[in-house]
Amino acid sequence: MMIDDLTSIMRGLVLLVGTASTVLVGVSPSAGSTRVAEEIRREALLPPNGPAGRPLPLVSHWNMGSQGRGWTPQYQIELLGQGHHILPWLGWPQTDPLKKEQSAKQFHDYYDGLLGYCREFGLPISFRGTQWEAMLVGKEYRSLSPEQCPAVTTPEGEVLAKLCPFGPVEPWQDPAEEYVDTAGMKELQRMYPDPPLVLFVSNNEAPDLRWHQVEQSKRYLDKYGPGRSDEFKRQVVARGWMERYPVMFKAMREALVNESWKKNVRFVGYGAFGPSHFGRWEGWKQYSLITDQWTSPDWHIWDGGSPSYYTHNWDDSRDHWVWSTQVESMNWIFMLEEAWSVNPDFWWEVSLWDGNASDWTPQTECTPENTKKSKACQYKNDGQTYSPDRFEGWAQFGLWLLRPRAIREFRGSTTPLEPWRPFFDRLLSAVDRVWANETLRDFWRFGELVPNRAHQHPYQVDIPEKYRDIQRWFLLDTSLDALRPWDQRTNIPVFSLSLVRGDEGKRRWLVYAHSPLDNRRAVRIMVPEYGEITVDVPRAGTFYSIDQQQKKVTPVVAASGK
Repeated sequence: MMIDDLTSIMRGLVLLVGTASTVLVGVSPSAGSTRVAEEIRREALLPPNGPAGRPLPLVSHWNMGSQGRGWTPQYQIELLGQGHHILPWLGWPQTDPLKKEQSAKQFHDYYDGLLGYCREFGLPISFRGTQWEAMLVGKEYRSLSPEQCPAVTTPEGEVLAKLCPFGPVEPWQDPAEEYVDTAGMKELQRMYPDPPLVLFVSNNEAPDLRWHQVEQSKRYLDKYGPGRSDEFKRQVVARGWMERYPVMFKAMREALVNESWKKNVRFVGYGAFGPSHFGRWEGWKQYSLITDQWTSPDWHIWDGGSPSYYTHNWDDSRDHWVWSTQVESMNWIFMLEEAWSVNPDFWWEVSLWDGNASDWTPQTECTPENTKKSKACQYKNDGQTYSPDRFEGWAQFGLWLLRPRAIREFRGSTTPLEPWRPFFDRLLSAVDRVWANETLRDFWRFGELVPNRAHQHPYQVDIPEKYRDIQRWFLLDTSLDALRPWDQRTNIPVFSLSLVRGDEGKRRWLVYAHSPLDNRRAVRIMVPEYGEITVDVPRAGTFYSIDQQQKKVTPVVAASGK
């Protein structure tokens, strides 16, 4: 046995700290652990739309457990041992493990257990990064000459703390040295030299120059002059980012010292996808780089995207309105096809958040301040309750509408696992359900999402002509629907969708439905090209299969605990 192998095994027995209990990670794989690891690895490496169909989903997270609580590496080892299909996640290495003894202890206490487990079982890994490029608008860079400064320079000579899509390209190589060419990152590569897949997931919220602000840039005005069209501005800004971000990614890849990491790393951006708010109100294009050439430049830039399936706490959206995550994210369906036409290997995952602050609990007093921070308090003020059932139904609708490779829940970095475990358990259940049920697996891989051609998507403001005939509405009609026309605050009692398989006369449908506010009985749902079915719909959601030949509707699987 080589010394490095012995070291790896010893580290695999590391005692993890910062949790309520300790776990020893053994080196002898059980049959169950080996099987789950093989399944995770297989699905993570499948092409997005190959002969095997859509890859089955994995659960991941934004909370790194780096403060010894929350979604810690130890907790992830427990989940893997229990047979859950997760995409392991770790924080970006912040310390130099060779600098001093305390730094080394903190580093290895955090990384050794989970990274050793992943190496033992050959698992893919993901690292949550910051917005690496944000360093380019720091004071050091803003003090450079205009020819060297990557930040925005105004016509008056002021330097703004915003990235400029028209600035020098060379500085975009610099984040590689700051974030990748480090002792910590080199140590991780030594500890796990052959991962099958490494995701570098960027928070992707660096301050930058928006297209409608371009005349703040002297470089833009010098090159193009004032008074250009909005379409032109969006296009040149997008092309600026399309030139600069790949420079950063290439430098970061080349800064890795391990050839397997260089080959297998993928750069995934939070929000790196098209606008879910497409057509919702008059100003939607202000927050988009849509042109006649693309709905978003992101798939020309990133290896993957993690857009937000979020019920934001800072706006008035609700999980039971037309202004909802469920309705907004229907816009992503046609954009995903565009993304894959540009980059067939584009990594498609979704970030999920229910809009609740880290300190919310069911016992939280809904003061005005807490109401601003937590969606559950807004629901309470509406006379409603928020529960794991409601969370599960909402999350599961997004899961089946979008069928991502991974669903990455967001909670704040200091959030403890409790009291959120009952909610996260439901997310695990929603994903486990796909893996465990043959009918669900079949429809996940090969089902076709059924459009409801009886209606247009309700977001129809300022739609570009080339997109006006695209099917964007996938909500099925029900007996509880409000009379049309609908507005943004129209209540939707039941959200339902369908996937179809097979040829005419022998078709099979899978119907998923959830009711955010109440468990409902005998709801009539109209399934396109089949007809009406009558089913019970709980808050947590439920599935039914339909056989066209037998004219039979059968429950597939109920919600958690039902």
